[in-house]
Amino acid sequence: MKTLKLFIVAIIALAVSATATAQMTDHSKMSAPKTEIIKVGGNCESCKARIEKAAKIDGVTKADWNEKTKLLTLVYDPSKVRSIDVQKKIADVGHDTPKFRAEAKVYNALPSCCKYR
Repeated sequence: MKTLKLFIVAIIALAVSATATAQMTDHSKMSAPKTEIIKVGGNCESCKARIEKAAKIDGVTKADWNEKTKLLTLVYDPSKVRSIDVQKKIADVGHDTPKFRAEAKVYNALPSCCKYR
C-alpha cells in the first residue's frame, strides 16, 4: 500500500512539473505568420512550379501561384524572411514581381510557353 501511495505521488509530481515547464515558453518572441498577395509574371504550369519552388525559402510556409490571376499567395514568418527576399528569388528564376524585374538573360532562357512580356 505504501508503494502505491508513493507511486501516485510521483505521478502527480511529474504531471505538475510538466505543466509548469510548458507554461515557461516565451510566446512574445514568436511572430504570427504574415500573408501577402504578390503579382508575379508567368503563363503556365511550368511557371507555377518554378515560381513556387523559388518562393519556398526558409521561413515561407506557403507559396501558391494562380495561373489565371497571376497572383502569388505567400505565407511566411516575418522574423525569418522578408517579402522582398522572396521576390528577389522569384526574379532570379525569370519572373517579374512588383519589386524586381527578371534579368533579360534569365527571362530569355525560359521556355517559349513561359514568356509573358
